[in-house]
Amino acid sequence: MGTERLHKYVQINDLKDMLKKSGELYGDRPAYKFKTEVENEFRIITHKEFRYEVDCLGTKLIDMGLKNKRIAVISENRYEWALAYLAIVCGTGIVVPLDKSLPENEIESLIKRSEVEAIFYSNKYDDIMKKIQNDGQTKLQYFISMDLQEKNENVYSEKELTNQGKALLENGNTEFINAEIDSENMGIMLFTSGTTAMSKAVALSHKNICANLMDIASVLEINEKDTMLSFLPLHHTFECTTGFLYPLYKGACVVYCEGIRHIADNIKEYKVTAMVSVPILFENMYKKVMKGIEKKGKLETVKKGIKISNILLKFGIDIRKKLFKEIHDILGGKVRLFVNGAAALDREVEKGFNDLGFRIVQGYGLTETSPVLSAGNDKYQRIGSVGKVFPTVQVKIDNPNEEGIGEIVVKGPNVMLGYYENDEATKEVLKDGWFYTGDLGYLDKDEYLYITGRKKDVIVLKNGKNIYPEELEALVARIDGVKECMVYGKPEDDDEVDLKICVKIVYDAEEMKEVYGAETEQEIFDSLWKKIKEVNKEMPAYKYIREMILTEEELIKTTTQKVKRHEELKKILQN
Repeated sequence: MGTERLHKYVQINDLKDMLKKSGELYGDRPAYKFKTEVENEFRIITHKEFRYEVDCLGTKLIDMGLKNKRIAVISENRYEWALAYLAIVCGTGIVVPLDKSLPENEIESLIKRSEVEAIFYSNKYDDIMKKIQNDGQTKLQYFISMDLQEKNENVYSEKELTNQGKALLENGNTEFINAEIDSENMGIMLFTSGTTAMSKAVALSHKNICANLMDIASVLEINEKDTMLSFLPLHHTFECTTGFLYPLYKGACVVYCEGIRHIADNIKEYKVTAMVSVPILFENMYKKVMKGIEKKGKLETVKKGIKISNILLKFGIDIRKKLFKEIHDILGGKVRLFVNGAAALDREVEKGFNDLGFRIVQGYGLTETSPVLSAGNDKYQRIGSVGKVFPTVQVKIDNPNEEGIGEIVVKGPNVMLGYYENDEATKEVLKDGWFYTGDLGYLDKDEYLYITGRKKDVIVLKNGKNIYPEELEALVARIDGVKECMVYGKPEDDDEVDLKICVKIVYDAEEMKEVYGAETEQEIFDSLWKKIKEVNKEMPAYKYIREMILTEEELIKTTTQKVKRHEELKKILQN
């Protein structure tokens, strides 16, 4: 069974129950904070106000005949997305969050597949929605704009609908407020990231999500004094559960990031205390912080400081925030918790941030598990591990090899109901209540979970040896000048011979010039190949990287910045 519960938490049965109970506890606290025209002056929406708006919009949606219907939401991260999501799911119908970065044809295809009858969207999608409306090929009856102030022809305004719902509420309409939630049925339909034909619709219930919220609350402390930066796309379960629903449950305040270039500024301006994100972001942040220290000629001083503070930590004395105040001030001086998910974080970065007094923990999960299965927590953390599995989760390693590595298999109340209308795919992954994750990993003697890679990405050599691309990528990514990389196996020219381990590197031209004085293609290649040889020396011969291709073009990725290996490989092998 999972780890022990470390904190008290409020028992919740569904998301409506969650809003009600947390609203009573934290009603007057800020739930959302936005910039205004005046510097350092913010517009605040309290938890109470937000919940009232949810009730208003939900009441109107039922009034429009959308009870028990499916409704989609698509936009960048913003308040209107959060409002629409909860107005749908807390009494109206089933919410279908769509990936904001999908091409037009895929958006249309998912709208058809999910049979949604209404959609909330931002003005970025005006043209696509106009086209869908004119084609008349979908079940959509209501097009609801997050940006319009009032109804325009046949496009509704979310703002206006909320106001109309307010009038209905005030006239005694209690249909939404009194709506019963069936916490065991599908309340959320989510598409996994994959091409449209491949993407599966994951059916999640309120019970799935609420079990996960209670588990998180019992091992990782976020409270009403916290301000969380929402950066990852909201349609993705990792952000949706941990960066949107969890702060609402705990009375914290959410602020929206204005884009990747503004992260450091936003953290400062909003005095952010916590955020969830992905490795590429934390790794870049860490690199920048360390480069800044180096440029000021303070690297040795910081290294000495880390040694001293680590010795003191053994005696329970923590001086990191004071000692590295200058570094903390770069990030606004308030940050106390980073949570990394979606892929493994470089150990050096995890250790580095923690050494400097920034608490960074790794979490692990999948859309199918609502999503979090395990995380470093307020008591247990081990560098390189994704922590211990959550209190209500059971885990086992299926068919382990001699190193104890096998497929991670889990059971718990957060495991999905199944793939919607896809029994075959459901049977492949759900067996006797156990969910087969497709991820490989192992448990150490103290029950810490480690992820070694995706089952389908493992490079299997003819001698039966397994190579986990992620392990080699972590080493290559540390090389100065490497922005990102992908390790893959390629058949040798002679089919009888084994696979050759290759790497594709996206390099940073400025850094190549600065660090190695390398400017021409050949100089860049030679400098990086020399570094790859050094990496090879640290490993057994069968893991040697034998070929390297270079590019400045970034790798093909999903919205949570995971490399789409299959598509990337197709591109490589075509050239």
